[in-house]
Amino acid sequence: MREGQRAQRPARTAFGGRVTDGRPVVTLTLIGLCVLSYVLQLTTDRWTSELAFAPFIGETEPWRFLTSAFLHSPGSIVHIAFNMIALWSVGPFLEASLGRWRYLALYLLSAVGGSVMFLLLASPFEQSWYTALVGASGAVFGLFGAVLVVLRRVGRSAGGIVAVLVINAVLGFVLPGVAWQAHLGGLVVGAALGAAFAYAPRDRRTAVAVGSCVAALVLLVGAALVTYAGV
Repeated sequence: MREGQRAQRPARTAFGGRVTDGRPVVTLTLIGLCVLSYVLQLTTDRWTSELAFAPFIGETEPWRFLTSAFLHSPGSIVHIAFNMIALWSVGPFLEASLGRWRYLALYLLSAVGGSVMFLLLASPFEQSWYTALVGASGAVFGLFGAVLVVLRRVGRSAGGIVAVLVINAVLGFVLPGVAWQAHLGGLVVGAALGAAFAYAPRDRRTAVAVGSCVAALVLLVGAALVTYAGV
């Protein structure tokens, strides 16, 4: 029986991910990291100042492009609560559909995409160049973009997600302090990766998934380097 089990191929999802036991381990871990980081933000101001992203400092401290996605506004618990609820609303579905490593790559690259878009649309001659960016919104919007594609691929309605995106798009332009640029960047990266994962040929799913993630990272890094080179 052991020999037979070892010879069997692991079960795969419709998009090539490995079927797991159903627990959204990655989603729970991401939420836990964000909550832990928020507690540390409330404990010491240095946690925020050392990890938040701002265009003027991203060139010399590039880890901030990602670490800022695990920070939230210390003065507003609504900020982290909204993002974590949104993450929980779509995260488990995508994690189960795409598989854990694809899902994690999607989240992290969307987070970086949000920071890069914030950089691209900032001006070194305006306050935006020195404005700190915090929040998981870019990553969450990446998940929204991906779930739109995935739902369309499997023939399910995406009306609820579209409504959420429209509402948040409006709020991004109406409410002060909302980084709509990060929302846009995350959405674009998430939708692109979601399309690559969902529409990859059956016999090349892993190669397409890895290649698309590498390509997205190269494009994001390249866009940031070109922007800094032109300043």
